[in-house]
Amino acid sequence: MYYSLLALAVIKFTLACPRHDFGIHNNVIGKRAAHDKDWSYETSFNWGKINADYTACQTGTNQSPIPLTLTQGISQVHIPIFNYGTPIAGNVYNWEHGPSFTADTNATPLTQGPSMTFDNQTLYFQGWHIHAPADHSIQGERSKAELHLVHANAYNITRAVVAILIDPGNVDSAFASQFINAPCPSFNSTDSIPVPNMDLSLAIREAGNFAEFWTYDGSLTSPPCTEGVRFFVSRSVMTVSNKQMQDILRVSTFSARREQEVWLHSINI
Repeated sequence: MYYSLLALAVIKFTLACPRHDFGIHNNVIGKRAAHDKDWSYETSFNWGKINADYTACQTGTNQSPIPLTLTQGISQVHIPIFNYGTPIAGNVYNWEHGPSFTADTNATPLTQGPSMTFDNQTLYFQGWHIHAPADHSIQGERSKAELHLVHANAYNITRAVVAILIDPGNVDSAFASQFINAPCPSFNSTDSIPVPNMDLSLAIREAGNFAEFWTYDGSLTSPPCTEGVRFFVSRSVMTVSNKQMQDILRVSTFSARREQEVWLHSINI
C-alpha cells in the first residue's frame, strides 16, 4: 500500500525521467521495475510526432539541453546553496542507460533529506543519474558523460536539475567510487543495490564547489519533455580516473538528446 501511494505521488516525475521512486527499501538487494517505452534517444528529433503526450518536445520554448558558451557569461543570479551535509541512504541501479541512484524515502522523508535553495525556495533531492555522452556542450565540446542531480518541490514535482560534466583524468573520483564500487548494475540489469551512505557533497566539491555555472529555464530531457525545470550547469568538470570512466561507459548506452535551439531560455537571467 505504501509503495502504491508513493508511486502515485511521484507520477509526474516518473513519466519521463529515470525512475527515482523505487529505492524505498534499503536493507536488501532488490529489483527495479522494467519499463517499456515508445521512444529512443537515437530518434530524439522525432519525439514530438510519435505520441500526443510528447507535444512539448516539438513545440516547447524552453527545451533542454542547449549549447552553452562563455559568450553567454557566467551566472550572477539564481545562486544555489547546497544543503548536502549528511550522506543519505538509497539504491544504486541502472536506468537502462547508465548509473543512477534513488534516495531511500523510507529512511529519510523527501523534505528531510538533502536539498538546495535558490531564489528563496527550497527544493529536495530525489536522485541522480548519468547521461553518456553529456547532454550539454560547452564551447562546442562535449564531455564523455553528465551527472544530473534531480530536485523536486515538497509535492515531489521536479523543478531543478544540477548538471555536472564528467571527463577522464588521472585520479579516482571519491564521488564516483561510491557507486562504481557498489557495483553499479549494467544497462541490461534490473538489480538495485543498497548504498547506506551516498555523500552528495563530494559531487559539488569535485565540480569546483559549483563556483561558476550557467543557469536557464529548461525542461526534462526525455519525453514528455515537461518544461518548468531550472537547469544549473557547472563550468567546472568532474574528473574521474580513466578506469572509472571506462567503468561508467561499460554500463551505459547512448542517452544524449539532440541539443535544442536557444529560444526563451533566459540564460543567466
